[in-house]
Amino acid sequence: MASSFCIFCKFQPFLPERIAIMPTSSSSQAAPANIGMLPLVTLAIGFVMAMLDVTVVNVGLSSIEHSLATPLSMLVWIVDGYTLTFAAMLLVGGALADRYGAKNIYVLGLVVFVLASLLCGAAPSGSMLVAARLLQGLGAAFFMPSSLSLLTHVYEDDRVRARMLGVWSATVGGAAAVGPLVGGVLIHAFGWRSVFLINVPVGLVGLVMAVKLIPAVDKHRRALRISSHLLGVVMLAALSFVLIQGPVYGWTSPAILASLALTVASLVLLVQRERHGAVPLLPRALFATPQFAAANGIGFLINFGVYGQFFFLSMFLQQARGADALQTGLQLLPMMVVIFAGNLLSGRMTAHWGPRLPMRIGLSVGAIFCALQMGLTPQTPYWMLACAGALANLGIATAIPAMTTAVMQVAGKVNANSAAAALNANRQIGALVGVAVMGAVLHSVNDWRWRVLLAYGVIAAAYALGLLLVLRYISAGTATAAGARAAALAAASE
Repeated sequence: MASSFCIFCKFQPFLPERIAIMPTSSSSQAAPANIGMLPLVTLAIGFVMAMLDVTVVNVGLSSIEHSLATPLSMLVWIVDGYTLTFAAMLLVGGALADRYGAKNIYVLGLVVFVLASLLCGAAPSGSMLVAARLLQGLGAAFFMPSSLSLLTHVYEDDRVRARMLGVWSATVGGAAAVGPLVGGVLIHAFGWRSVFLINVPVGLVGLVMAVKLIPAVDKHRRALRISSHLLGVVMLAALSFVLIQGPVYGWTSPAILASLALTVASLVLLVQRERHGAVPLLPRALFATPQFAAANGIGFLINFGVYGQFFFLSMFLQQARGADALQTGLQLLPMMVVIFAGNLLSGRMTAHWGPRLPMRIGLSVGAIFCALQMGLTPQTPYWMLACAGALANLGIATAIPAMTTAVMQVAGKVNANSAAAALNANRQIGALVGVAVMGAVLHSVNDWRWRVLLAYGVIAAAYALGLLLVLRYISAGTATAAGARAAALAAASE
């Protein structure tokens, strides 16, 4: 896959994950040995902005609803529009970075993102805001893979690179964790438009620094597989329309049925092209091992639950409990900071016992405490809500790095970049579907007690299904053996 995925892309909700650093190609402009922190700060600017935009928007949904008179379905599009174009164009961004140079695509993506942020902040209507969010996701899909690739090229010394990536992980994870609070403070002081407009001056500074401080890297000419990418875009767009507009138009309406047919047809054509095409988007050797498909399914289900829960809980706090944006950010903070503890715990557990145990424990805890939250009401004391939410997130935070490790073990060194790209795309699709399903729950049921029961029931079921996949396919030694098999198949196909 694209060499721009030199390390595992870290655009994940809430937690930094283990990073698999792959050998990098020689750069066309060698970076100095003692380059310092400025390149890291430069490349982190865009990433942090994008991470914040994932979380701060949820905190501002009620303000946007009142300001622009947007219906519920449009609020879902405002959240999911960003994820839709990001998920659909992520692999394209990596391929373009290879073909035209990581620095060029990084700068282009940052320009698009800054322009889109300006349009978001100036949007006069909900539909214009959705369009600008789609453009934001496109910019993020371009610069995110490139930023990580450039980081590995700038810091060529292995020890320096490892230290810088540790700082990077903490920065990205911290941005995700404090995102709701930052959004609440901005919205409370300056209104919802400020969460987008703040990206403009920050992004312009990042652009100037990138042009001056980041060296270019070698280009790698290769086919873009445009038809396969287009099929993926059509499939995700049609699926999003079905899930978000289904409750509005009716599940049996002609528009929804036609979109559903388009989703299925696009998926079938994409699978056929991948199975029989001369140059598939992902190596076929990966899918010869059921462990790889299972681990990707677990990643999908985790993001489904995490993003779905965050969207639903933000709406619950604001609409059912009457919290404003600042209060929502403060109330979400305890449920976010536990992610660091879960991440550290997972690393230690995985190092000692492998990925199966932390995945089993984490998904079990997440499923149990989400099931317990099915009984929440608008009158439930906050401390009970916060404790249950924090424990659920702690469990899932423990499972995610272990799941990443399992994927990389299955892929082996030969297919590590492709596996990382596939897992990231699947996880973003999970986020897209999770938010859309929560939107359907909110639209279909008016009573908050039933809304909570259905929403947390679905999320608990997703985590339970992930646990079943772990028990069935991920066992001690299985991932390593599967990785060896995938490597052998890859070598035989060359």
